[in-house]
Amino acid sequence: MTEIDIGRGKRGRRAYSFDDIAIVPSRRTRDPEEVSLGWQIDAYHFDLPFIAAPMDSVMSPQTAIEFGRMGGLGVLDLEGLWTRYEDPAPLLAEITTTDPHLVTGRMQQIYAEPIRADLISARLADMRAAGVTVAGALSPQRTQEHWKTVIDAGVDLFVIRGTTVSAEHVSGRAEPLNLKRFIYELDVPVIVGGAATYTAALHLMRTGAAGVLVGFGGGAAQTTRQTLGIHAPMASAIADVAAARRDYLDESGGRYVHVIPDGGMGRSGDVVKAIACGADAVMIGAALARAREAPGRGFHWGSEAHHHELLRGERVHVGALASLAEILHGPSRFADGTTNFVGALRRSMATTGYLEVKEFQRVEVVVAPYGSDH
Repeated sequence: MTEIDIGRGKRGRRAYSFDDIAIVPSRRTRDPEEVSLGWQIDAYHFDLPFIAAPMDSVMSPQTAIEFGRMGGLGVLDLEGLWTRYEDPAPLLAEITTTDPHLVTGRMQQIYAEPIRADLISARLADMRAAGVTVAGALSPQRTQEHWKTVIDAGVDLFVIRGTTVSAEHVSGRAEPLNLKRFIYELDVPVIVGGAATYTAALHLMRTGAAGVLVGFGGGAAQTTRQTLGIHAPMASAIADVAAARRDYLDESGGRYVHVIPDGGMGRSGDVVKAIACGADAVMIGAALARAREAPGRGFHWGSEAHHHELLRGERVHVGALASLAEILHGPSRFADGTTNFVGALRRSMATTGYLEVKEFQRVEVVVAPYGSDH
């Protein structure tokens, strides 16, 4: 790894974002119709390697069901408004119409309502009744409190999602969540993250997680870099975590852990590059918040936008551009990578000669920043 002198007393490793890299065509091409985008994690097979981010502006129980029927995996935020209120629709509408200078304070008030165990059970039951794979997400801080309700409700996949999640959280105030023991005792596969380095990801893989989320505050609605000074350029982060997956595969005697980038993939080309860097599937938020069916009605926000102590996000306007079906399957009405994610990935794989997502991880990638002719 080449390090760069930041100054006489500090060196840093060069890291790359999606805008810094490009995929190179090979000598072989394929027909797009022959490309398979299927993805399987544990016992669950999906037609598409797309996971909808558990954010109130993106996923309601109904949009999670629709996303599942279209071939992806919809994940419901079990700390969101759907588990705090019987009918959150008026509050979602209020968030999208409140003045930008007042919306943060109002969101903090709305999200101060306690999470209800009966609503967690009810929302997951609605998804199960629709016949789709049921996935729900909790933060590490809330997992101890609500995990049994989630499991008893019959969740298929459990997501533990935070800005960053470590296998070794140290606290002098309370007993921290022991991920390894927790995952071992569960009967369902767990996807956990985010992690942005080789070492952090390797430790999460050793907990028994089925998948590791890659990222740290890289989403459109987050301001983690401005508030905390922390940022993980996604192309390098995915490649680092993919290296941890490879080494853990050898260490564990063949146990494969899925690498799932989360954040920073607002356009179809970003998704393509993420898989080229080693991703098995991708978790997308802002891209789906642009759907007309999305609960955010053209706005997008995450839990960081209403944190009670330190805000690391905001409500952002992304626009209601197209239907959920158009964003996923097209046809495209815009040439900017905001619609037909499936078609873009399929065509990119065909253009570079790959028929399977797993094979596409081996495609040649070059460093080619936007604005460079080289």
